[in-house]
Amino acid sequence: MRVFITDCEGPISKNDNAFELSSHYIPGGDRFFAVVSRYDDVLADIVRRPGYKAGDTLKLILPFLKAYGATDEGMKNFSSENILLVPGAKNTLRYVSSIMPSFIVSTSYEHYIRALCEAISFPFSNTYCTRLSIDRYDINDSEATRLRELASEIRDMPVVEIPEDAESIDDLKVEHQAVIKRLDEIFWREISKMRIGGIFRDVNPVGGYEKAKAVRDISSKLNVKLSEVIYVGDSITDVESFRLVRKGGGLTISFNGNAYAVREAEVAVLSSHTVTISILADVFNRGGKERVLELVEDWSIEKIRSLCGSRLADALYKVSKRHPVKVELITPKNMKRLMHESSSFRKNVRGEAVGALG
Repeated sequence: MRVFITDCEGPISKNDNAFELSSHYIPGGDRFFAVVSRYDDVLADIVRRPGYKAGDTLKLILPFLKAYGATDEGMKNFSSENILLVPGAKNTLRYVSSIMPSFIVSTSYEHYIRALCEAISFPFSNTYCTRLSIDRYDINDSEATRLRELASEIRDMPVVEIPEDAESIDDLKVEHQAVIKRLDEIFWREISKMRIGGIFRDVNPVGGYEKAKAVRDISSKLNVKLSEVIYVGDSITDVESFRLVRKGGGLTISFNGNAYAVREAEVAVLSSHTVTISILADVFNRGGKERVLELVEDWSIEKIRSLCGSRLADALYKVSKRHPVKVELITPKNMKRLMHESSSFRKNVRGEAVGALG
């Protein structure tokens, strides 16, 4: 038995729900979120702060959402009303689920994943996501006022730039090092000591090593080796899962991924339609990783037809008339090129603001 596991935002939907919630509740929330998200990238990939993982942005923004009036009902309603699927996603999940066990492993809040599952008729029981009940947490007027002041300060900070070859915080611009230092003070010296700061200890976003933990859990429950797993992701939160599945001999696919995803995956897909995922999953289910790699090296309608029949080949042919499709093996020689091409394509598909996030 083989197993399909995918991230949600990116391969399935165009949303970045946390970004959108910030923009909805917090004045200047799009800029605020961009600053905090890049701080997350630095802590996870450059500083490697102990106990911190990619995707913990989703707990860092919670005190601010609370200060601006976010509730569980409000987050659920907003999520339900703003789902934006990648073309073909519903059909892809329906098809792939019909041929092998399929799971969504997402850093997104539970409110969004429940809403998405309802929209596409996918079983919520086959998902892993960030559990949260924001209504459980109280906030007093003085903390709310201070958090609104801090939100304004963060919004006015520059978004930190991370050089491609950065290995330590010393490789950042001096002014950006100062931003990181100030954000350290805000989150770990001030907010963490507030009453609402308890939310940092309680909420555990499913990103980084928590996503990898979810993959291991699925493998264990189904008694399936990692070599029988195909994993689709697109961002820094998928890096640990990519590494785990690759090490276990499974297949890793970057779907419109950013540089972090392309750096760790084996196959890069650039497509505004999910039919490519359907094809790769079908071939993986039939013949495993080696058969997929064989297809990717000779990506053509004829090869697809020979491996998985006319239905998917014809679907790709129709889609390719309206949606550009590129599928390529990632090698040391082409990695930098694909990192740039995929990151650029990602912004076209998901929008400049969301596409630029880690």
